[in-house]
Amino acid sequence: MPLRHSPFTLFALLLALAWIGLLMAISLPADAQTPATRAGAAPTAPATPAPAAQAMHIEADALRYDDQRQISVFSGNVVLTRGGITIEGERIEVRQDPQGYQYGHITAALGERARLTQLREGMNETVVAESNTIEYDGRADVFKLLGDARLRRLRGGAEADYMSGQVIVYDNLRDIFTIDGAKTNGAVPTRPNTDTRVRATLSPRTAVQPAQTGAAPDPNGNTELNLRNDPRLAPTPARGAR
Repeated sequence: MPLRHSPFTLFALLLALAWIGLLMAISLPADAQTPATRAGAAPTAPATPAPAAQAMHIEADALRYDDQRQISVFSGNVVLTRGGITIEGERIEVRQDPQGYQYGHITAALGERARLTQLREGMNETVVAESNTIEYDGRADVFKLLGDARLRRLRGGAEADYMSGQVIVYDNLRDIFTIDGAKTNGAVPTRPNTDTRVRATLSPRTAVQPAQTGAAPDPNGNTELNLRNDPRLAPTPARGAR
């Protein structure tokens, strides 16, 4: 005798199958979903690596690598590039800690200076720094310029700021410059007859343009108001006068 199902039984069976399909679609991994399933998800743009995570590229005449100590020594016209930063010197020693952070010690040739150049994206600015020695801390993203350090900030190719001292610390993450004119290495004082004064020339970011009045500026600094006649301000003629 054939089995007969009531309409209510068929409806309950279809409803159960629908719930099972819905649960399977929800639990389906993202990589196993069909393009139609993923159509509603917006694509995720790749994140820009942090400065400390960017690769370091170095060119030199010679290289000595110590794998046990994780130290690389580059010598002879060395050029180090990392993101928008370029460092030039005669010798660069690069050390890497167990966490993967890199530290650099850059020295210049006799009679020359180590040089750091940074192109600042989106700001139309370039930072150019020179000193006898440059140290780089990859974990903190901090540069130390040691010994007769000088730093210039260029805007649109023209020099805007100038700073000099025995030690300049440049915090690349926070964009902070610290200048010390008294010492070059920890508590060790500078040599006698060494200039230990800190000097800085800072320019405003936006110069105030003088008003265009048609008259040449007064060399003595006096300001002349350019007034014009207004018929509404003419004196009222006396009553009875023509």
